[in-house]
Amino acid sequence: MGLFPFSKSFGVLFLLALLLFSPTVSGIGANWGTQSTHRLRPEIVVRMLKDNGIQKVKLFDADYDTLKALGKSGLEVMVGIPNDMLSTMGSLKAAEKWVSKNVTVHMNDNNVNIRYVAVGNEPYLTTYNGTYLRTTLPAMQNIQTALIKAGLGSQVKVTCPLNADVYESSNTFPSGGDFRAEIHGYVSQLVKFLSDNGCPFTINIYPFISLYIDPNFPVEYAFFDGNATPLNDGGTIYTNMFDANHDTLVWALQKNGFGNVPIIIGEIGWPTDGDRNANAQLAQRFNQGFMQHISGGKGTPLRPGPVDAYLFSLIDEDAKSIQPGNFERHWGILTYDGLPKYSLNLGTTNSGSLVPARNVKYLERKWCVLKPNAKLDDPQIAPSMSYACGRADCTSLGYQTSCGGLDARGNISYAFNSYYQINNQLDDACKFSGLATVTKSDPSTGTCRFGLMIEPYYGGAQQKHGYTKTALALILFLWTIV
Repeated sequence: MGLFPFSKSFGVLFLLALLLFSPTVSGIGANWGTQSTHRLRPEIVVRMLKDNGIQKVKLFDADYDTLKALGKSGLEVMVGIPNDMLSTMGSLKAAEKWVSKNVTVHMNDNNVNIRYVAVGNEPYLTTYNGTYLRTTLPAMQNIQTALIKAGLGSQVKVTCPLNADVYESSNTFPSGGDFRAEIHGYVSQLVKFLSDNGCPFTINIYPFISLYIDPNFPVEYAFFDGNATPLNDGGTIYTNMFDANHDTLVWALQKNGFGNVPIIIGEIGWPTDGDRNANAQLAQRFNQGFMQHISGGKGTPLRPGPVDAYLFSLIDEDAKSIQPGNFERHWGILTYDGLPKYSLNLGTTNSGSLVPARNVKYLERKWCVLKPNAKLDDPQIAPSMSYACGRADCTSLGYQTSCGGLDARGNISYAFNSYYQINNQLDDACKFSGLATVTKSDPSTGTCRFGLMIEPYYGGAQQKHGYTKTALALILFLWTIV
């Protein structure tokens, strides 16, 4: 995901969403991101996906261990090529090498059911200032050629997940939809390539962002309860943001001669923390409403039929950039350790509720907190907390967040513990100029969970997250002398 910019001309409707979701009840997908300090083992995640009846998974890279774990699972897979590789993929030789290593080998030797290659991730995002405008389509073309040369052209399709800011409305209605003027040519060429090769248009739509950037936005329109004031677009009625945003894209495609291009909702969801409108109650309301909305295969007014979608996201990621907002690390329907955050019936299992991850191994049950005798006016308190939050995750602290009710001591302890857990409970990570101490009594209260980190997983090609003991000690030493 990007920074969620919006075009002024889109008006209210464009603010309504930046994330689309798709499938029939029997085929819901999920985004599996790995920007975490401590990843769940891939085989645990794959088992969890299957336990929950999720049949499709969208990845943001082509990590070997992740793909290996998906082998023989039967899950449909969309592998990703990050934006920083688009320029490299401008070489056909490089594209052929990438396909051989990340697609062919896994399909032939490991029986991974790869169906799509996502070339880039929202590369036309407004905030990228055109960085990838000239490299995206050549990369897609070369990957397509490489797939055909590998004999996979009919099995694996190329796509490019785009942010909903690639289109806008001239009249605030879906019927005014067209590709954004300054990138119209680039998007039109991309869509023509998709159309010519039988590939889908993948779009990310986020109704939550509308509410985040505009507190006066009509809240009910973000959900699927039918409580919003209907929008009448020339006789076509819209009662929710998703349908209106989706059909704005449909209008844009039709106006440019590509009305039959299939649409995939690459991301859709609602975060649970980091903002006053990001909580489990609203996330449950949105995601369950979405599932019910698409369950009958009704589709949208302009595109009736099953919706092909990937829920965003499966698991929280505590190492994601928070430039878009503190909520960015809390999109998961499950916590970092695979625990369901709320009841959610995906329509895929008999239980009607999410199944947690199995066989998750945790570090020792201990937490780092502010010493009981530490004084709040100690001059080292502020720099210590700033240091901890700058290197760990304090996005659950703040106004109307899950830990927003903590007092000053609680806030400090939360920050200390986050740093301590992310660094694998190393002794040196619970010093903070003598202000901190380790306790075996869980300091969690109410809605505020003080994390207990899972055992680190180091894949074959994955860098170790967290500091080593030696590196951490050096960092702490340097911090004390500056």
